[in-house]
Amino acid sequence: MAYAMENARKVKLFRNGRNQAVRIPREFELPGDEAVMRKDGERLIIEARKKKKDVLDLLAEWEPLDEEFPAIEDPPPLNDVDLGE
Repeated sequence: MAYAMENARKVKLFRNGRNQAVRIPREFELPGDEAVMRKDGERLIIEARKKKKDVLDLLAEWEPLDEEFPAIEDPPPLNDVDLGE
């Protein structure tokens, strides 16, 4: 099995309870505290888990609008409504 040497590193495997674990060298650290692992033939592929976007992330990605909005008059106050309580 051939690897590009600049992207390969020998690592230690060990047991953590009933699970096999691997020590990830600092230069290969992933961001966050979760990852996705999958098997591709004899390879184990570990990828950083992408954070789900929230409303603030979405709004930060939007470009500001360069158009003027028409003025909107305030509606008159509503009369009290009797809800029969």
